[in-house]
Amino acid sequence: MPELPEVETIRLDLVNDLLKKKIITLKILSPKTVKNTKSFFLKQLLNNSFEDISRRGKLLYFKIKGGDNYLLIHLKMTGQLIYLKGKKKIAGGHSLALISNDKRTSFIQDVGGELPNRYTRVFFLFEDEAQLFFNDLRRFGYLKIVNKKELDQILEKNYGPEPLTKNFNKEYLFNIFKNRQRSIKSLLLDQKIVAGLGNIYVDESLFLAGILPDRLAKELKIEEIDKLVKSVNSIIKLAIKNRGTTFKDYRDASGKQGNFSQYLRVYGRAGEKCFKCGGIIEKKKHAGRGTHYCLKCQK
Repeated sequence: MPELPEVETIRLDLVNDLLKKKIITLKILSPKTVKNTKSFFLKQLLNNSFEDISRRGKLLYFKIKGGDNYLLIHLKMTGQLIYLKGKKKIAGGHSLALISNDKRTSFIQDVGGELPNRYTRVFFLFEDEAQLFFNDLRRFGYLKIVNKKELDQILEKNYGPEPLTKNFNKEYLFNIFKNRQRSIKSLLLDQKIVAGLGNIYVDESLFLAGILPDRLAKELKIEEIDKLVKSVNSIIKLAIKNRGTTFKDYRDASGKQGNFSQYLRVYGRAGEKCFKCGGIIEKKKHAGRGTHYCLKCQK
């Protein structure tokens, strides 16, 4: 599942190619993917365009021209956004191809075959012959049109502050963590507490901060929380700069691999030596996720 840096990469690339282009054809191939009635969805988008693309955590929202409506797009586990125009190909989300030794497979393999294909759930055609496909293998992703009031309610109810914002600070986390019996990792993965963090960047942030993932949140001192905030911000900033992390299931919006993988210190390195202390990186299942850490460097 793409995390904040990957979704931000997709957003930035699509902003350069999608805005102010009239939608002349719109096909819903999987009705369950669209969370509105078909008639309402088509009425709002056909012969219209997008004015802007924003993001909160892992949720993308497209401002629809005129009125106060927004198209929400969430890729969830296996969603893809694929933009084609002539020779230009932009794909972001879950790659369907198997990748080994960091070698690229073909674009067609990544998106599951010639487009549209059996994974295509929604298809947009623009007046300049550009095409946008929403593909989803497991059908957990969705598209939904909401108004500004509904959008504000969704963001307020479901998303905490993001890293790199003023509201994500040691005072905020201290008040969240105190008296909590949950582990620090499970809280950081909770989108209602911190928006946009997932397994990769939580493991990396906790390693940088020197904190074990299974420690109870209430045990952390304010000095440790301050270090954690700085570590999260540092990791996310570097990941965005380097266009995210690529494994078997991620392609950024220009169809390239992200290259934050060269900075990974624990994630995906189980059984290997720690770059910092020479100990062995361990892995266990925690908070429902494969969790990577160093017992010597993290307390």
